[in-house]
Parts: sequence; C-alpha cells; structure tokens
Amino acid sequence: MDERILIIEDEDTLRESLSRVFTREGYQVVAVNSAEPALELFEEGSFDLILTDIILPGITGIELLKRVKEAAPEQVVIIMTAYASLETAVETLRSGAYDYIVKPIIHEEIKQIVKNALKVRALQKENVLLKKQMGGSYDLSRIIGQHPEILQIIARVKKIVETRSNVLFIGEVGTGKRLIARAIHFSSPRADKAFMPVNLRAIPAGRWEEELFGRTKESFPGSNLTTRGLLEEANGGTVYLNGVELLSPDLQLKLLRVLEDQEVRPVGGTQGIKVDLLVISSSNLDLGDLVKDGQFREDLYQRLKVVTLRIPPLRDRKEDLELLARFFMRRYAKEFGKTIKDLDPQALEQFRGYDWPGNVRELRAIMERASLITGEAVIGPRHLPALVSPA
Repeated sequence: MDERILIIEDEDTLRESLSRVFTREGYQVVAVNSAEPALELFEEGSFDLILTDIILPGITGIELLKRVKEAAPEQVVIIMTAYASLETAVETLRSGAYDYIVKPIIHEEIKQIVKNALKVRALQKENVLLKKQMGGSYDLSRIIGQHPEILQIIARVKKIVETRSNVLFIGEVGTGKRLIARAIHFSSPRADKAFMPVNLRAIPAGRWEEELFGRTKESFPGSNLTTRGLLEEANGGTVYLNGVELLSPDLQLKLLRVLEDQEVRPVGGTQGIKVDLLVISSSNLDLGDLVKDGQFREDLYQRLKVVTLRIPPLRDRKEDLELLARFFMRRYAKEFGKTIKDLDPQALEQFRGYDWPGNVRELRAIMERASLITGEAVIGPRHLPALVSPA
C-alpha cells in the first residue's frame, strides 16, 4: 500500500502497538507522542489519514483536528478517546473528525474503521478527478449516441440537474446507467460533494443494512466502534443505488424513511442523523411490475421514480454501434500508446449482426482487448472474439 498514516498518541505502549498493527497491514506509518511534531510533519508532507488521541500534552487532539481541517478540509482524521460521552462525540464530529473510537482499542475494529475511512478518501479523490474530467459543467459528452431515445435522455438529464428530484433508471446490466448517474451528479449543484455509487450485487446481502445505514457501538456488545453508513457519507451529495429491487422489505422501509424524513438511523441507534441526499436508483427489472406482484413497496417506488429514465439495450440502438466503437478505439489507442486509425467495415458489420447481451460494457471490453492485441493501424475481424465473429 502507498497510504500514509500519522499516529499521535502519548501512551508509548499503545502508540507502538498501533504502529506495528498498521505497518503489518502494509501502510506507511509515522508515529509521534504529541501534537507539535505532528503539525510539523503535516506541514512538511501529506498523509492519507491522521489517527490522534484526544488528550495530549500541550495542544489537544481537538485543537490539532481544528488546525488540520482549517489547513486541509479534505484531510481524514480519526479521534481516539478514553472518555466516551455524547458531548465528546458531538464536538469531535462538528470539528470535522471522520469518526471517533473509544478506548480500549480493539485492533480488528480500528483496522476496519481506518479501511473504511481510506475508502471514502479514495472516493473523494475520484470525485475531484471526475469533476475535472467533466469540466464542472453540463458536459454530457460521455453519453454517446444518436438514437432518438439516447438524445431524449440527454435532453432530460440537462433539465434534471437543476432539480432535487430523485431519479430511477430502468435498464439491463451494462447499458450505461452508472455513467448517466455520474453525469447528473457532476453537472448538478452537488458536484463538489460526494458521489457514492453502491452496487448491491457486489455486497453480501447480510451486510446491506450496516453498509447503507451504519451502526452504533451499542448494536454489538463489547464493541467500541461506531461505523458511518454510505448514506451518511454521501451527505450533501448523491447516492447511486444499483440493484434497488434486491432490498428486503425491512430495508425498503428504512430507505423510505430516509427519503421521507431526510434522516438515517444506524443499526442499534435510537436517533436519526439528518442528511441531504439526491437518490439515483437503478434496476434491471420493472419496479412497477414488482409492485403489482407485492415484491416492492409502492410508496417507496413512488418516492424513487419522481423522474424515470428507461435506458435502451445496445441491440435496440445499433445505429450507435459505430460511434461507440470508434470512441472506445480512440480511448484505448491513447491509453495503450497505439497508432490505431480505423475500424475495418467487416468488423462493423459483425458488430451489427451481434445481439450484445452485455450491452455497452461488453462492446467496451471487446474494443479494449482488440486495441491491446493489435499491432496494426486498423482493427479487423481477426482481432475480435469468436463470439462476435461469424462461425
């Protein structure tokens, strides 16, 4: 790993223990016993995460937190404290801490909270990069196509970005739903806030509730760890829920309460946490049919589908095949340092004769492979997999 962690802890045994734990995990660790040398190190170089005790000799952990956040608002800081109280928690979070953990420190728990924090930081950096790539404006050029349905989607997206309306995508896997969700977010007034993509198919069902809503330390006896959920992490920005039809009835109800009350209630929590979210959801099934079959809540469906966009499969918009194929050809030629100039007409003809069950995602993968293996200026049938090529 390349991530750098700065640990500030005046208790020698704990400082050395944490240093060993995170070094074994592959992090680059710098550990000091007070805030003064920590601030000097912070000014001299960058750290992906700062882990500090709240009570330190001289400058306190809270004061350190405030100075760090004033200099670098994006810096991730986790506070450790031996004195758990609501007042302490509120002060640390209001001062900009990512989270706080109560001593005695349990290694497995603190490793998990650091891992989660760094995941959020990586997402924030990705958001900044994407915003730069998209120009911070209504640049929807990444939505490629001339098919009437695609042009209509682009026109509707331009109107959606100025609203606070939740959006529901209906479309097959690989049709570009996440790309359009990103375009909506990064063309909206929320562009400088988090874009939080959540693919429910990639998360074990048993972890959905904790991942989305977080948990309090009271929810697990003996645990000192409070985990913020992805919905809370996306506060002020956009959450993209891919596979929303998979949610259980209980989680459908919890999500409905988020949309109605703008509050997230963690597992084991008794109080809601206020959030401001734009929710973009997607399904490869028609949620209206699931409502009729009693498999999806109608009230949640109504909340999610304020704006509904149906994304056509690639087989229904084959006039866009050449545009998309050439876009990916140029992209991967540049990425791989190739001098690819054209697509053989026979290759395009084979594309048109194929049904594309994997949609745009499959076309992208085929063009990436073809661009990688070719040493020629033209991509032809011999560079395509047998599935696309005629028998």
